[in-house]
Amino acid sequence: MDSLTHFNEDGMAHMVEVGDKDITRRTATARGKIIMKGETLQRIKDGLIKKGDVLSVAQVGGIMGAKKTGELIPMCHNISLTGADIRFQFIDNGVEVEAEVNAMDKTGVEMEALTAVSLACLTIYDMCKAIDRGMEIQDIMLIRKAGGKSGEYIREE
Repeated sequence: MDSLTHFNEDGMAHMVEVGDKDITRRTATARGKIIMKGETLQRIKDGLIKKGDVLSVAQVGGIMGAKKTGELIPMCHNISLTGADIRFQFIDNGVEVEAEVNAMDKTGVEMEALTAVSLACLTIYDMCKAIDRGMEIQDIMLIRKAGGKSGEYIREE
């Protein structure tokens, strides 16, 4: 098992030093979903949510989340992203959200992809909460990551 690197020799939390690492292409894909009533899902599909186009706003929210990850997660580095894409798929009882994030940097973009999915789901919740407060955000997970010393990771389904 790999050792945790976010603790110094005194056992206190610290931001890991990445200055000596090589800049490489980093990519990560994360996925999650938001479960809702059938009526809510249909209203999203039909463009009948009073606050506007839910998926367009959620796409922007997800991208903004990826860009702000270093400000939200305490030990996360600020990364200069080269790209972020949010995709949506309607499922029987909600919306599946997938985020792909890319960078040329010294550390990975897993947290940025996970944050993007989280913020996109939270945006959907915010836009639809007036008609469905029982929505559930579920199963946010890393699907794939590539780049860096640790190499590639692909989630086994």
